[in-house]
Amino acid sequence: MKIQVSKEDLLAGLQKVQNVVSSKMTLPILSNILMETKKNSLKLNATDLDIGISCEIPVEVMEQGAITIPAKRFSDIVRELPSGNITIHAQKNNQVYLEGNQCRFKLNGLPKEEFPKFPEFKDKEVIQFGQKEFKDMLRLTSFAVSHEESRYVLNGVLLEIDNDIMRIVATDGRRLAKIEKKLPHSIKKDINVIIPIKAIQEILRNLKDEGMVSFVVGTNQVLFDIDGTLIATRIIEGEFPNYNQVIPQPTNNKVCMKTQDLLSSIRRASLLATQDFQAVKFEVFRDKVVVSKITPDVGESREELSARYNGSELIIGFNPYLLIDFLKNIQEEEVEMELFGADKSAVMRLGDYLYLALPMRI
Repeated sequence: MKIQVSKEDLLAGLQKVQNVVSSKMTLPILSNILMETKKNSLKLNATDLDIGISCEIPVEVMEQGAITIPAKRFSDIVRELPSGNITIHAQKNNQVYLEGNQCRFKLNGLPKEEFPKFPEFKDKEVIQFGQKEFKDMLRLTSFAVSHEESRYVLNGVLLEIDNDIMRIVATDGRRLAKIEKKLPHSIKKDINVIIPIKAIQEILRNLKDEGMVSFVVGTNQVLFDIDGTLIATRIIEGEFPNYNQVIPQPTNNKVCMKTQDLLSSIRRASLLATQDFQAVKFEVFRDKVVVSKITPDVGESREELSARYNGSELIIGFNPYLLIDFLKNIQEEEVEMELFGADKSAVMRLGDYLYLALPMRI
């Protein structure tokens, strides 16, 4: 294989694929990136066996071929090479030469045959959706994913599609985020899959504010196509909890506050939180909410916020980070919080988006 490629194009391609590569892989080949020439392009592949990413970059192909090369070292070298074109020449003994403006490197690669094959999805229905809408759906839900390995079915987001409605749900057992949107077209077969959070992070990294994303659901994998960047991921096996059981019917007991005022107030109160004393106290009155925090041996804080409330006066506690994660991701100037009691979940509904947070004892 022999190619010439601009440093900028090569770096952009490497940045798209190298995030899934880990230096702790037990199989040496998984620390490598597969480079394979096409007609006028170079295909880059990386995988950790759970997620695979593939993209193509424009190159001048002087000799067809393929090679795998250590991802981190290769990327570090390319980043430090002078600007301009880089010539990459892989020889039959798997040695790879890189040349660029008076610089020359030699790296040892591994043959293409040892690299895992990228999964194929033949004869599957392709679903298309706007990239910006999909990015917003993932942004408003993925922060609620659990990171406890013992609850592996909660270590990803649930993607559900029935007819022409796509729904994304995430929960860690203390909070729940759910959003749904209408698809441009209805689908033939309902879909219900759990996508790992690592794959979601890679998808979010590649989604833009325009264009379409296409995806295909296979037996135990999902393939996303984002402007030619392919991301294939294994799905999490298991039964996602019945989230509808924990979502209460709407109530008129709503407290309305300015989003940024509430966010800033909770952030200030959280400065006094410790591992043993996390809860922030909310005293809800008809025209104000008092946000306070008392932590033994640390200190106290108290702040009043203007509010509108039509229910009975209430005192309730929350882990501040459950509310901070929600408030910092929404765009609305005001937020309405439905309150059902001191020991019941609070619910925020914004059109097709719902967020639920469990209270804490104070």
